[in-house]
Amino acid sequence: MQLATEEVSIHGVTENSIAASSNFDAPTKTPEQLADIASRFATSDGWLDRVRLRVEHRWYERLHHDSDYDIWVISWMPGQSTGFHDHGESAGAFVVTTGILEEKRPAEEAVVIHPGTVRAFGPGYLHDVRNVSQGPAVSIHTYSPPLTEMNEYELEGDQLIPRESTSERAEKLEERWRSQKLAPATKTVVTSIDQMLLSARARLRRLSPSEALAAAEAGAIIVDIRPESQRLFEGGIAGALIVERNVLEWRFDPTSSARLPVATNHDSEVIVFCSEGYTSSLAAATLQDLGLWRATDITGGFDAWSSSGLPIIPPSKSS
Repeated sequence: MQLATEEVSIHGVTENSIAASSNFDAPTKTPEQLADIASRFATSDGWLDRVRLRVEHRWYERLHHDSDYDIWVISWMPGQSTGFHDHGESAGAFVVTTGILEEKRPAEEAVVIHPGTVRAFGPGYLHDVRNVSQGPAVSIHTYSPPLTEMNEYELEGDQLIPRESTSERAEKLEERWRSQKLAPATKTVVTSIDQMLLSARARLRRLSPSEALAAAEAGAIIVDIRPESQRLFEGGIAGALIVERNVLEWRFDPTSSARLPVATNHDSEVIVFCSEGYTSSLAAATLQDLGLWRATDITGGFDAWSSSGLPIIPPSKSS
């Protein structure tokens, strides 16, 4: 919904009233001004009935756009997240209206964001936001200049590696959709393991070894999915459950007759690891498909854990 006239009402808040309180004539809004706009908009009338919920991914819609700033509404089902990203040259702010979100920044403790709380930031701000509540969440976001770019990143150890842009990925998905639509019905759609891995990791908020240790101390379940031969040669992590990859889903599906005693519900925080953090990403995404929305893995796997100097169970065999 684009609003263009000078005196038009933005769901109960007039364009001129926002301009007066936020120095509308400025070429761009400051984070503080954007925070004010987001808060005022969130408490206005008429936008809530536009919200939709999507199980497959976050739902969002732009509700206002002009040359100076734009306003978006986003809904989040439990476990849905953005992944690490920035907003290009745009400053921004967002306010939670329903549910609870969690913001994670590189090398910082996660911040829990309750309804009414506003987060504001300048250009180049990098974070990961996720719904950590057990119900849907809704948030209002503002950007100035209007949002045109989002750069996404993959956390590898302590380093953030740029991923292909949203627009590039959208173009590829659209091209793939067209090719599937034109292809014979019997043609198999081919993807690569790199694409599968990228898709899996886009859904996860992966943990560094130290974050995984802290989560385990707080009650998370760490699961070693390596085969026995690797465990013997590499060593292990004290307290980790050993569940090899080929039976993982049956052991953690709360509805499975073969489930483990700890697999009591879909809210369990399960952290899987393999040797280097590749197979574990695919495994964690599969657990999320089963409804374990907090499932994730350890960046770099057991190799990163051991290299970090964290305690290990020594290997039983030497190579």
